[in-house]
Amino acid sequence: MTTAPEPAPASDFIRDRIRADLQAGKVAQVVTRFPPEPNGYLHIGHAKAITLSFSVAKEFGGRCNLRMDDTNPAAEDQEYVDAIQDDVRWLGFAWDAMYYAADYFDQIYAWAERLVEKGLAYVDDQNADQIAATRGTLTTPGTASPCRNRSVAENMDLLRAMKAGKFGDGEKVLRAKIDMAHSNLNMRDPVMYRIRHMHHQRTGDRWCLYPMYDWAHGQCDSIEGITHSLCTLEFEHHRPLYDWFCDSLGIYKPQQIEFARLNIEYMLTSKRKLLQLVDGGHVDGWDDPRMPTLRGLRRRGVPPEALVAFCKHVGVAKFNSTHEIGLYEFFVRDWLNKNALRRMAVLDPIPLVIENWPAGHVELVLAQNNPEDPNAGTREVPFSGELLIERDDFMENPPKDFFRLAPGREVRLRFGFFVKCTGVDKDADGRITAVRATYDPTTKGGNAPDGRKVKATIHWVSKAHALDAEVRLFDHLFTSPDPASADGGDFLKLLSPTSKKVVRGKLEPSLKDARGGERFQFERIGYFYCDHKDSQSGAPVFHRTVGLKDSWQKAQKKA
Repeated sequence: MTTAPEPAPASDFIRDRIRADLQAGKVAQVVTRFPPEPNGYLHIGHAKAITLSFSVAKEFGGRCNLRMDDTNPAAEDQEYVDAIQDDVRWLGFAWDAMYYAADYFDQIYAWAERLVEKGLAYVDDQNADQIAATRGTLTTPGTASPCRNRSVAENMDLLRAMKAGKFGDGEKVLRAKIDMAHSNLNMRDPVMYRIRHMHHQRTGDRWCLYPMYDWAHGQCDSIEGITHSLCTLEFEHHRPLYDWFCDSLGIYKPQQIEFARLNIEYMLTSKRKLLQLVDGGHVDGWDDPRMPTLRGLRRRGVPPEALVAFCKHVGVAKFNSTHEIGLYEFFVRDWLNKNALRRMAVLDPIPLVIENWPAGHVELVLAQNNPEDPNAGTREVPFSGELLIERDDFMENPPKDFFRLAPGREVRLRFGFFVKCTGVDKDADGRITAVRATYDPTTKGGNAPDGRKVKATIHWVSKAHALDAEVRLFDHLFTSPDPASADGGDFLKLLSPTSKKVVRGKLEPSLKDARGGERFQFERIGYFYCDHKDSQSGAPVFHRTVGLKDSWQKAQKKA
């Protein structure tokens, strides 16, 4: 579905190239693509690639395809195909057409025969280890395969026999015949096809010959008429091969343009390492809210709008760098601040007994749903003579800079009344079991008629009305901001033992009706998401998405 173009954003090298191509008439309509491999779940790095490819197409009135790069049956599954589509939609993007590399296998194979006919490809009997050992290094040329000078006729017969299933896995490969002394190792007779007698989730058992990514990628782009093939920087050294295949075949050649991948502190985006976390039981699956997968971020409650805004903000660059976790959290917090409903919750409760409260009386106080959104309205919250407050909001012997509740001190209860601490109850071990106070009935709503001020406002819930609910407090999965650089590659030793903490919270009663997928700000605590997987009717489970503290924004102002 092609949509109207958006206003042109600030320039970057990709958009500048596209504008120049359009102005010069080099392309009539921009066509991009997002080509994930359906061998796992998408992660936050893919969010940047998705945002870029789809946004660029929309900005210039073009089209963007979703294409499954399903060339490796050993690792692919329909589950991943479905999940990828769901995640792209969740981010708010719609593709113009959906394709599969597997649907092009016939054409790609026909082109392979064309290269053989031209003497530009040959069948090699060497195995993967032998090929790797003879490739050479950056300073020494590779060694030609003993099969490199086979005749065109012999290569064609062998290739067709490979296709017909007459050889076992790994017995032979098809290689491009380029230059074993090339300065770019990717050009030293790269493998185009390998034999795998495996069932493919889309083509079934029709093929036992599967194309390598470098061989299939450019040809798929060519078939679809992609004008600008946007890739991350690791593909920059593969671009000469991308161009060589198209030029050698004499087919339409898209432009491959590389940009820096998305790296964020405390996050890993290596599929291999993420799989290690899942298989090793270090996390609770691919959708664990501590994971950087889109499934994990989604279950943590990260709004897709915030993720897309963050990706647009960091933009595209030609050099890899790592973004501060605080910048990412700023965008998450900014969206939630404007859109999340406010509620009160106490996660480490201590009773507050109001001694002069009328016995058995319950009063309803009016509370704002979101001060950032006047249209969000208000709600009524029950207030009684025995409340629960956060244990950290009281100190018996406070330091000078502690302004919350303490003996003899008066504070405001959010939306309620002023209360003044009169004493505490303790158990035999001296641990405080309750805080006692009196309230001023003239201060309902939080203001004193005589104009006196208090230095702190604290939140609360009525003990008799509180909802007891599971609350999961998530933090960084790793103790280091750069877990990928762990000594010896053992990133597991950097796992944080405090990345997940489960508590029984006491929540205001309205949260009993919370539904999976809803987001809230627990006042003075953070932003929370009602888990769509584990929550049940009347028994919601909440995940902390992000805290209230915005250290990144404060650091930027200070700087």
